[in-house]
Amino acid sequence: MSTDTTQSEDILATAAAWRAEGEKVAIATVVETWGSSPRPAGSRLAVTASGRLAGSVSGGCIEGAVADAAKQAMATGTPQLLDFGVTDERAWEVGLSCGGKVKVFVEPLT
Repeated sequence: MSTDTTQSEDILATAAAWRAEGEKVAIATVVETWGSSPRPAGSRLAVTASGRLAGSVSGGCIEGAVADAAKQAMATGTPQLLDFGVTDERAWEVGLSCGGKVKVFVEPLT
C-alpha cells in the first residue's frame, strides 16, 4: 500500500472518529493538478465545524481558503469545487504562487 493511500485512509478514519464524537465534518479532496502543485490528486483534508484539521491539500498554501469553504459546505449542505491557480487573484492571496493549478472538491459528510 502506498504512503498516499495510507495517509488518505488515516484521514478518513479520523473524520469518521470525529463524526462519531458528534462533530460536523467536511472532506476536501484534490481532484486535479496541473504544473507545480504541492500535493497530488487524491490528497485529502478533513475539517470540522469547530476548526479541527487532519491531512493536507496543499502543504499549507491554500489550506485556510479550503477550510473556510469546508465550513460553508457544512453550514449549507452544498458541496463546492474550488479552483486555484497562478492567474487567480485569490491564489496569490492565499499563497499559491508556485506556478501550478489545483482543483479541490469539498463535500460535507452527512
